[in-house]
Amino acid sequence: MNGASWADQWDNSGDSAKGGRIGGGVVVRSSGGGAASNKDNYKEKLGHGLDKTKAVASSGFKKLKTGSALGFRWVKDKYHKTTNKH
Repeated sequence: MNGASWADQWDNSGDSAKGGRIGGGVVVRSSGGGAASNKDNYKEKLGHGLDKTKAVASSGFKKLKTGSALGFRWVKDKYHKTTNKH
């Protein structure tokens, strides 16, 4: 290895004094009306991610609610057993 760190190899700043960089630090992007389609793709992916997050949060909340209800019911039953003198 020539002494370049991982960060130096992936630095896109354009400063070639550090050396060890692949491609000279230049980022090449395709040109061709991709701004609108990239934005649409990003929104679509974000929407799918939020749907998944909402589903997981809803499932977790239902589990928490059920567990809490069972726990309170258990405590209530134990309290009634100790205080019920009949």
